[in-house]
Parts: sequence; C-alpha cells; structure tokens
Amino acid sequence: MPENRTDRTHSEPEAHRVRLAIPVVVFTVLVIAILTLAGIGARYWTRGDFNVIHALLILFLSINLVICYWEVCLFLKRDYIELRTEYWRKRWRETGRKPAIEFLTTKIPLTKVLSPTVWADVWATYSQFDGSYADRRSYGYNVDIANGFVTPIPTLILYAAFTFDILPALVAGIVGVMLFWQWAYTTSVYCSIFSANRQTRISRGDMYIYVWGTNSPWVLFALLGLYVSIRLILNGDYSVLGY
Repeated sequence: MPENRTDRTHSEPEAHRVRLAIPVVVFTVLVIAILTLAGIGARYWTRGDFNVIHALLILFLSINLVICYWEVCLFLKRDYIELRTEYWRKRWRETGRKPAIEFLTTKIPLTKVLSPTVWADVWATYSQFDGSYADRRSYGYNVDIANGFVTPIPTLILYAAFTFDILPALVAGIVGVMLFWQWAYTTSVYCSIFSANRQTRISRGDMYIYVWGTNSPWVLFALLGLYVSIRLILNGDYSVLGY
C-alpha cells in the first residue's frame, strides 16, 4: 500500500488478507513481557533468586527499548506522521472513537510488525493530545528522537549489568546516574506542555490517562534507577540489587 494513503489505518487491508495478524497492543505487551521475563529469568537461572528492585528496573529498561524503536520511527517517518495526524484528527471527529484506542486495537500482519510505517501511528495518534510530535521544531519531538538514538546501548549495558553484575559496580553506577538522571530531567521539562496551555485542548480524563499516565513512569522509574545507581557507586557492590 502506498505510504501516503490516509483514508484508513494502513494495517487494516493487510489484516484482512493475511491470516496471521495481531493487535498492536497485544504485540507491544508481548515484546515487553518477553524482554522483561528474559532478564528476570536469566537472574533466576544463574543465581536462583528474585529481587523486586531488579525486576522493576528490567521492566523499565525493556519498555525503553521498545520506545526507542518507536522514536527511531518518529524520525524516519516524520513527514508521514504529519499526514497521519490530520487523518486521525478527522477520523476522531467522524467516528467519535479515540485514535489511540482504535490504533492499539488494530490488527497488524506479522510480516509488518517491524514496519516504521505501522509504528508512525503511535505518534500520529498521540499528537491528538500533544501536537508536539507532529511539529519537528518542538522540544517533545527532538528530545524523543535523541532518546531513540542515544539510549539503546546504555540501556542494554545496564540491563546486562543489573542481571549478571558483569561490570564493576562503580562503572554500572556511573552509567546509571547519567542515564536515569537525563530521563528524570527531560521528562520533567516535558511538563512545558502545561506552560504552553496544550492541556486545555483535551479533556481532564485524557490528560490523566495519556499525558500523566504515559509520562509519570519515566520520572518514577528514573528516580528509582537513580537511587540504585548512587548506591552502586557508594557501596561499590551490587547489594542494593540483592547480590
């Protein structure tokens, strides 16, 4: 299908023709679950124990790896996202269905699960609540692209270090402080959405779900990771993670 077609969700025609298809939300949760359970399972396999703090951080790092791919798609499909943003805006008015819900429940063929064109709709639908992601001049657009290209490697480093303690605690702590601090800071600055009064364009419920709900974990998990990283530096070992 041509990428500039905007009369319907691009995954629907394929889903009708291809038997092996999966809802967007199910695929996303499945990938995050596999990445998280791999880290938790690897620790249990090698050490025979379970640690809540470790599990929470592995979950957060796994989520970030998925988000990073979406953010790369944001860069690769920036022109297309602007077209899709307008498409979803019109569709919302016509159907009354929230674009985010409609996109998440759309089935995509397994052959397209890594298509940047498919995941461009993550940003096109979120732009209904915050237009920053359809405006490449905005802070939100640029900081998320930076996260997508810069953080995957340190994320994988911490994922491995927290699971197998393969790095000196001091090194892992320094990497962690840099990574988790920038997440807490940049997400806090994202609150500029309120100083720009963008929240006045959406309902209170949507603001709590799609703005606070999707962004607050990046502060809360980042603060937990920052605490753990500082302890790694001060203690010189992985005791804070139960090692």
